Amino acid sequence: MTVTAALSFQGDDVDVLAGALYAWCAERNIKLRSQQGLSVASIAIDLFEAGHQTQDDLLGALHARELH
Repeated sequence: MTVTAALSFQGDDVDVLAGALYAWCAERNIKLRSQQGLSVASIAIDLFEAGHQTQDDLLGALHARELH
């Protein structure tokens, strides 16, 4: 993620992303700062920017992406 991309997120956006990431990682017993946690964080940002902008929607999109 570039600095420009990071600056485009509002406080609520960060809360949505963090909530979905924490939930996804907790479900799988994965540390957020692990390689897998960081990879899913990148995917979550892409999904958020693609329109999944609520925590439930983003978490659902992350679950759906696992099936592929």
